Amino acid sequence: MYSIAVLGDRDSVMGFKVLGLHVYPVDDVDKARSTLHKLARENYAIIYVTEQLAVSLEAEIARYKDNVTPAIILIPGKEGSLNIGMSNISRTVERAIGADVL
Repeated sequence: MYSIAVLGDRDSVMGFKVLGLHVYPVDDVDKARSTLHKLARENYAIIYVTEQLAVSLEAEIARYKDNVTPAIILIPGKEGSLNIGMSNISRTVERAIGADVL
């Protein structure tokens, strides 16, 4: 069975633990990079990554973009949204149906 993980700074991800998601608080980019690759190799269908962290992990996230699993979804962190996640969703929807409906 697949699982869902949340990767980001401690303050942004710990609340997801209450929902039963596996949380991975990271303090630096190197730790985040290795954790992301570890989660991708394991049985995770969805990996939520805070937008603030995703800025530093663009190449790693792009590596999994066309894979079926894991789906890497960007979420706002404690500092608020950078609108990266919504932009990615808009581009994906436009690519899938040929028009920007969002």
